[in-house]
Amino acid sequence: MQLRPLLLTIFLCFTGTIILAQDFLPKDYLTASFHSGRREAARAQMPANSVMVVFAAPTRTFANDVEYLYHQNPDLYYFTGYKEPHAVLLIFKEDQKAADGTTYKELFFIQKKNPQREQWTGKRLGIEGARERSGIAAVFNGEDFEKTAIDFSRFDKIIMDQFPDGIEGTSNDPANLGNLLKTFIAKAGLKDYDPAVDGNLNAISQFAYFSNLSQIKQMVRNREKDHPAVLANPLLTEFFSIEDSVSLDAFKAKLTKQRVSTALFRQITAGLREIKTPEEMYLIRKAVEISCQGHNEVMKAVRPDMSELEIQGLHEYIHKRYGSEEVGYGSIVGAGENGCTLHYMENSKTRVGTDMLLMDVGAEYHGYTADVTRTIPVNGKFSPEARQIYQLVYDAQEAAFNILKEGAKFADASKAAKDVIANGLVKLGIIKDVKDVNKYYPHGLSHHIGLDVHDKGSYSTLKKDMVITIEPGIYIPSNSPCDKKWWGLSVRIEDDALITEKGYELLTSFAPRSIEGVEKMVAEKSALDNYKVPALQTVPKKSF
Repeated sequence: MQLRPLLLTIFLCFTGTIILAQDFLPKDYLTASFHSGRREAARAQMPANSVMVVFAAPTRTFANDVEYLYHQNPDLYYFTGYKEPHAVLLIFKEDQKAADGTTYKELFFIQKKNPQREQWTGKRLGIEGARERSGIAAVFNGEDFEKTAIDFSRFDKIIMDQFPDGIEGTSNDPANLGNLLKTFIAKAGLKDYDPAVDGNLNAISQFAYFSNLSQIKQMVRNREKDHPAVLANPLLTEFFSIEDSVSLDAFKAKLTKQRVSTALFRQITAGLREIKTPEEMYLIRKAVEISCQGHNEVMKAVRPDMSELEIQGLHEYIHKRYGSEEVGYGSIVGAGENGCTLHYMENSKTRVGTDMLLMDVGAEYHGYTADVTRTIPVNGKFSPEARQIYQLVYDAQEAAFNILKEGAKFADASKAAKDVIANGLVKLGIIKDVKDVNKYYPHGLSHHIGLDVHDKGSYSTLKKDMVITIEPGIYIPSNSPCDKKWWGLSVRIEDDALITEKGYELLTSFAPRSIEGVEKMVAEKSALDNYKVPALQTVPKKSF
């Protein structure tokens, strides 16, 4: 067996055979050819004489000098497979000529190898490793970015994402992300670039439709009410004057034609990432199946004396048992009324009791995430009230599923689900008018999943090979203006669907979602039933 440059650690097995550290790594990462293909797909959509610029995500401090586990900018990972911080990628529409006469079409600047730092924070790929991982020939250390002659002024279009927030450069490290950003700003002549204005324009490009035009205008005004200079920007002033769909479409098209365009960056990357390739679908399917197995095992293992945190731990243990590196988002485990908080992540209830238990937990596998929610009766049987609310949510989900196929509209699926819930709540006497449905169903029906749990993509027409969630829900907090018997009930059912030409494939079919299926699963025995840990010796707190 031949040693490769990246293999720095070896282990001797009992037979005396040399086993390399890399032999124990997963074998199903995305390949360099995948990342090269994604760059070519982006290049095909770039206008003539343009350059796309993609920065790594920043590191974030967890406490003092300890950082959060690093999570790469999904776009940079999509184009390169590179998972380390302090990097910038340049993709050129046409071949570029270097001073020595050679040509290149992409440049990648990364953090260089540093044995002293690697002892603390882990091995770095370095130039050769990044070339192998990404398929990019022209890879350099980050400190070379400042010295590399790139005349951005000669490009008709600079395509880039919004700059990350809270980035600071350090004078003694030109390869720090903050200094890479400063170098780019200087090279590209962007000293007047206003991230606040650009952030609003990006939101308009992404979320503004004629149906919600007034709400988007108010959103921009609300978040910039203390910044009149931002609101006075000519482009934002033009947006505030729009009153019809034709003008709105023309304005959004205008944003993609700006010389420095974050709107075009989003348009290109969202257009690519919303359609999943076979390589991506393998990873999504695995993340989904792992998530469903976690839900199934928890359904079987759950007991009234468990805490929300313990249940979260069971999910995440199952994930890691199957090789999931992380959760795709903060795990939501809400018993009783805690489930009425849509993004409840404190998970602090020490005993779930016999309440309904809402669990929105999804695994991430090699960067791709599932998004699965199940709501179960801890004691194994739905109460009459819980059964009625659950069946209503289930029927709403079925109504949405019936819409799904290539060419259908997101809005039609959303309307189908909302109509079922609205009419059902009126029939149960929980609301008097269908117009009040948002009080108990306050969120949307669907979103893309992939490298982000709310992945990039359009929300107009469904296309083949999109992967989306369908997640209707009903949440009735205490003191709601309805019969007390409904108070504290919260139900969400969330499944992941692959859009096909004639319909959809339910990826999350591994985990039961019907009343009968859930009750049957809860009644089963779990491999974790007899798992016990010793009692802690610390005396319970009384007073100090």
